[in-house]
Amino acid sequence: MLATIHGERTLTELDFVRLGKLTDHQLPPVLAELLDAADVLPSREVPGDIVTMNSQVEVEDPVTRQRQKITLCYPGDAQPGAGFVSVLSPVGIGLLGMKTGTLARWQMPNGAEGAAHVVAVLFQPEASGDYTR
Repeated sequence: MLATIHGERTLTELDFVRLGKLTDHQLPPVLAELLDAADVLPSREVPGDIVTMNSQVEVEDPVTRQRQKITLCYPGDAQPGAGFVSVLSPVGIGLLGMKTGTLARWQMPNGAEGAAHVVAVLFQPEASGDYTR
């Protein structure tokens, strides 16, 4: 299991509260640890280069250099084939709260490790003035 270091992730207060209330789904232990260790800021104070909920990000595989766009979403909105990745998935947990230029890491259910560079935050609700999404 990959550990989250305090200060490594930044969440908005709204994301923190909403993720803590996902009672329809059992929170994966890695996400629960992330919630415990993340820096939590008011939505208006979160920098625009942080991956928040409903952000669209461009990521790059560190090995193949293949890039793709991913939108981090809540479980009910997930459509992996269309690029909408649930925050409860290993990839979603790996990206949540990461900053542009960092390497996101996650562990797949089969034990393999995945990783991607966060190339850019293409859209972030907070940066566009939407503090309630």
